[in-house]
Amino acid sequence: MEELNKSIVELLNEKKYIQIAKLVKDLNPADAAIMIEEIPEDKMPIVFRLLSKELAADAFAYMNTEAQELLIHAFSDKELDDVVSQLFVDDTVDMIEEMPANVVKRILRHVDNNIRKSINEILNYPRDSAGSMMTVEYVDLKRNMTVEQAFDRIRKTGVDKETVYTCYVTDNRRKLEGVVTVRELLLAPKDEIVDNIMETNTISVNTHTDQELAARKLSKYDFLAIPVVDNEERLVGIVTVDDAIDVMVEETTEDIEKMAAMTPSEGPYMKTGVIETWKQRVPWLLVLMVSATFTSIIISSFESALAAVVVLTSFIPMLMNSGGNAGSQTSTSVIRAISLGEVGKGDIFKIIRKELMVAFVCGFTMAVANFIKLIVFDQVGVMVALVVSITLIGILLIANTMGCCMPILAKKIGFDPAVMSSPFISTVVDSVSLLVYFNVAVLILNI
Repeated sequence: MEELNKSIVELLNEKKYIQIAKLVKDLNPADAAIMIEEIPEDKMPIVFRLLSKELAADAFAYMNTEAQELLIHAFSDKELDDVVSQLFVDDTVDMIEEMPANVVKRILRHVDNNIRKSINEILNYPRDSAGSMMTVEYVDLKRNMTVEQAFDRIRKTGVDKETVYTCYVTDNRRKLEGVVTVRELLLAPKDEIVDNIMETNTISVNTHTDQELAARKLSKYDFLAIPVVDNEERLVGIVTVDDAIDVMVEETTEDIEKMAAMTPSEGPYMKTGVIETWKQRVPWLLVLMVSATFTSIIISSFESALAAVVVLTSFIPMLMNSGGNAGSQTSTSVIRAISLGEVGKGDIFKIIRKELMVAFVCGFTMAVANFIKLIVFDQVGVMVALVVSITLIGILLIANTMGCCMPILAKKIGFDPAVMSSPFISTVVDSVSLLVYFNVAVLILNI
């Protein structure tokens, strides 16, 4: 792609447009979109116009919002009409959601009344729901059709549908009655009735189902598309696997950013400016900075104990890091399990029991290794080595408990579990680690 873009820019400078058209005519739409996004902005409309009508429309759907908006401003009314008329409804909705109002008005002027109605219906659903990501372009059949009649309908209506492989059987009220695949139709006799070959045990999602749950269902059942029904079980659209993948990428990116103590970003990294990145990061950095001051307060309150046994100070970083690392490992595992639906709110006691057992085994192993190191290599007293080793076990027990409980509690009260991530857990565990350490030292060393 880098070599292609370099060649295109050189040809643009030389105004060799016919050669550019030859270079890009066989590109995959996704690659064509990337190619256009990476050339200078003032050259984008020129290259876009060199694409074939079909390739241009397909590539447009893959472009980021900034590139789409730039091209729309450059389009004539006819060009905009050509592109918009080729887009699937869900792609049009995705584009409209990110555009300024003046651009949206211009786009809507170039869609027919039926499409505009579908767009408005989808836009009325909650932003992160299955209804907001579905497409209304699907093939519907009737149960009393023959296979031959079904294929006639597929040929007649399928040209404008996002997928024709899976067909949905509905009654006159659009109530979903069954699902049948083109494979099943192909293998059946021409005079066979759809009712005899369709699958009636349908799996669907509601329009208000969270988009992440809808994507997870698609993954669980290996569907290419899943039907979306309203509260009266009427089929209103489908969620296709390509949209589900986009949602999973989006949700995973959001979780990763939250787990790194950042406000989720709206755009790609290279498209996000310094000020926007600052806004995403600084609130959490300030919160964590303030919470980290508790560690200095705790150290100050045990200043006399540290003065009595100065060597205790040298082990503080190791103990804090061990607790933070253990808590982060646990919280990451639990957050992932929650995201995948592997655990629920009712599993909290099972999770705590498991993590306490893991913490004890890991803590005991680390304590033995640390005790030997302190005696043999650091040559500290047995009692000091005992204090540090016992503290390690206690810290891991607390860190693992906090690491598994906090994400589940966050989920229960309506927060994203990813908020209870590594930086947050580490900061809390640091303070607790010091309290455990100094209290064990005071108890064993009588200081």
